[in-house]
Amino acid sequence: MRLEVVVIPVRDVDRAKQFYEGLGWRLDADLPVEDGYRVVQLTPPGSGCSIIFGEGVSGAAPGSVEGLQLAVYDIDDARATLVEGGADVSEVFHDATGIFHHAGSDGRVTGPADGHADYGSFLSFADPDGNGWIVQEIKTRLPGR
Repeated sequence: MRLEVVVIPVRDVDRAKQFYEGLGWRLDADLPVEDGYRVVQLTPPGSGCSIIFGEGVSGAAPGSVEGLQLAVYDIDDARATLVEGGADVSEVFHDATGIFHHAGSDGRVTGPADGHADYGSFLSFADPDGNGWIVQEIKTRLPGR
């Protein structure tokens, strides 16, 4: 099994589409199927998983998704790209535990993990509705991944 699509709830479909395209995400589909039903699919660069949002595709409250996670090779380059694309991006941080990251901003320590240790450096941003994204730096994956 592979995770192919994550549905995210948005209030304004065109605003969300413009935001994600501005980040350089590929527009795969924009299908106005019928009145009240529109499906927009975009894929982050290099990802095998896409996001879908639109009208009539989610019953969740707009902006209610958090912890969506992207993996990148270079967190500093990723941050610069996101800022250039118009996202309000946090500074790079690592968690006080050195493991994953706490929910919200608890446990955040400014700056990358020591030596940019794999899986240890993060940044965060949200789309215009508040759906929350975490970006994690991974240069060398653990065996079997």
